[in-house]
Amino acid sequence: MIEIDQVRSRFIKHFDGKTGSVYTSPGRINLIGEHTDYNGGFVFPGAVDKGITAEIRPNNTEHTVMAYAIDLKDRVDFKLDDTQGPKTSWARYIYGIALEMRKLGVPVKGFNIAFSGDVPLGAGMSSSAAIESCVAFGLNDLFGDNKVSMWDMALAGQATEHNYCGVKCGIMDQFASIFGQAGKLMRLDCHSREFEYFPFNPQGYKLVLVNSCVKHELAGSPYNDRRNSCENVVKHIAEKHPEAKFETLRDCTWEQLEEVRAEVGEEDYKRAHFVLGEKDRVLAVCDALVACDYETVGKKMYETHDGLSKEYGVSCEELDFLNDVAKENGVTGSRIMGGGFGGCTINLVKEELYDKFINDVKQRYAEKYDREPKIYDVVISDGSRKLSD
Repeated sequence: MIEIDQVRSRFIKHFDGKTGSVYTSPGRINLIGEHTDYNGGFVFPGAVDKGITAEIRPNNTEHTVMAYAIDLKDRVDFKLDDTQGPKTSWARYIYGIALEMRKLGVPVKGFNIAFSGDVPLGAGMSSSAAIESCVAFGLNDLFGDNKVSMWDMALAGQATEHNYCGVKCGIMDQFASIFGQAGKLMRLDCHSREFEYFPFNPQGYKLVLVNSCVKHELAGSPYNDRRNSCENVVKHIAEKHPEAKFETLRDCTWEQLEEVRAEVGEEDYKRAHFVLGEKDRVLAVCDALVACDYETVGKKMYETHDGLSKEYGVSCEELDFLNDVAKENGVTGSRIMGGGFGGCTINLVKEELYDKFINDVKQRYAEKYDREPKIYDVVISDGSRKLSD
């Protein structure tokens, strides 16, 4: 996690020499349950020990925000009453969350903000949710008397993605960033928003991400195309069953999916088939974790990768290669993590195999793709919080 002093020194330098309050929000991993959140299914995330830390201070203006991205050495000033908002992509997260918090009744006025992060960009660990959650938490504290609930802050982050950043994401990333607890994963029912904490302290195993260093770009069509496929299948099933209420694929059965296979086309069918399978796999992993059966957890992770690659079509050659190397090294479980199209694999590795796996995957990936993958050991940690006044 970023040190407070790192952020504070830049905040003082780039603004008026005064200090503000410091907040932090984590990135997240998702053990299993991918592309199920916007389909009303289950996900199984946890907050990690890498995130965004921001210093924020009201600046006595009505609408002016002065924002400094420390890692990018980039400053953007903008007005909250400007309906267009800033053009710079990172500043749009701050602009969007401020407007969404206003909608929730928080009288957000002008503020200064400087932030830094150690969530690896492009790794599928959701740096965007971390910045949204961090700013929401700070604005709620500074302007709103902390009256906005944790759930509403998470939903404000999701609305920011939808309304200002062009990504129709589900709720998982913001939920994990806000609600995370050290040493616990969370099974979230994305339909009812009910969730349950599960202890995650796998003795004798490490959780490690292997970053393919392939660009991870979700905005625009690849992500939204898959969402549209799933919604199309639900629409066709609903037409066949007017007596029932279908909102998402969560409400559909395997039999109903087969009924519309010919009508929706093979691509949409395969995508929906993956989502229904993933719902079942998440529940199987919950049972396995309660039983401390990490072999079953790992088996389900490999099944998820296979489905994301062959059915949902969000893998790429490099990620499939990393998955194969994990399997050949006896890694217990491995799969794409995040939206896909690059990013990381998440791997559950026995400690005695860890060094050999890391050495082998670095060497073989570098030989094949002329660059080393990045390795991130992750520890499951706490969610959004205030660090300092």
